Amino acid sequence: MDSMERPFPIRSFSNRLKAMQGTFLFLGTGGSAGIPVIGCKCQVCQSDSIFNKRARPSALLKIGKKVFLIDSGPDFRSQALHYGIDTLTGVLLTHTHYDHVGGLDELRVFYFMQHLRMPMLASIETYNELRHRFHYLFMTKQADGTLQSQFDFQILETDFGNTHFQGIKVHYLSYMQANMKVTGYQFGDLAYISDIRHYDEKVVQSLQGVDTLILSALRYSKSEVHFSIDEAIEFSQKVGARRTFFTHISHDLDHEQTNRKLPENIRLAHDGLEIKFTYE
Repeated sequence: MDSMERPFPIRSFSNRLKAMQGTFLFLGTGGSAGIPVIGCKCQVCQSDSIFNKRARPSALLKIGKKVFLIDSGPDFRSQALHYGIDTLTGVLLTHTHYDHVGGLDELRVFYFMQHLRMPMLASIETYNELRHRFHYLFMTKQADGTLQSQFDFQILETDFGNTHFQGIKVHYLSYMQANMKVTGYQFGDLAYISDIRHYDEKVVQSLQGVDTLILSALRYSKSEVHFSIDEAIEFSQKVGARRTFFTHISHDLDHEQTNRKLPENIRLAHDGLEIKFTYE
């Protein structure tokens, strides 16, 4: 059994029988350069372990018959082919850094397959930046008759709150990565908090009661734009999550070696890891 799959302590929920079970698939758990990093000869980049092969960060969320993509980075095409993603109910965006939106053009195929504009959930800041950076994606039809990805945006105009997106309840919260606002999401008892560096205590308060925390942790040394491992551990302990999985991992961290050093209820995630959570 891989260390990633070690059982975590069990917490009892009195209403679990009435809840729906969801699944969360890590499509990519790497940093912005992916792993292996181009031209790098370090131990992790040259490792034969599948757990040290990391695509750019993205995830697939399934609740009932609904399938949601969290971020569409530059590796999305290969991720979709590898994991057999042939339908999407909607896409949730965290922010507009390239490693999270570089694959938006690849969503065009879903318009041809599903004959519907792709529902998108994003903050007002993310929406405005996308209109500037990917202006052509907001045109219904190009002058030469070609069709680009077609989106139908649902905009989050506040920093914290709850909304319904394509039939599921989503709790959302905001924090900063350098000068960029990032949106975190919670679905039932699972929360996805990526690219976090600066945050208000309201973020911690809003995550109280979360059972499963997905959290970015770049490396052991300090970063200007990401949590270090120690900072991520501290944040997880503040939230009080029963189990935490780290993502957005750099090539400084070997999967097995790092997991042996982490607290028992915290593990590095890996590409292809699928976990279950409770949605209600």
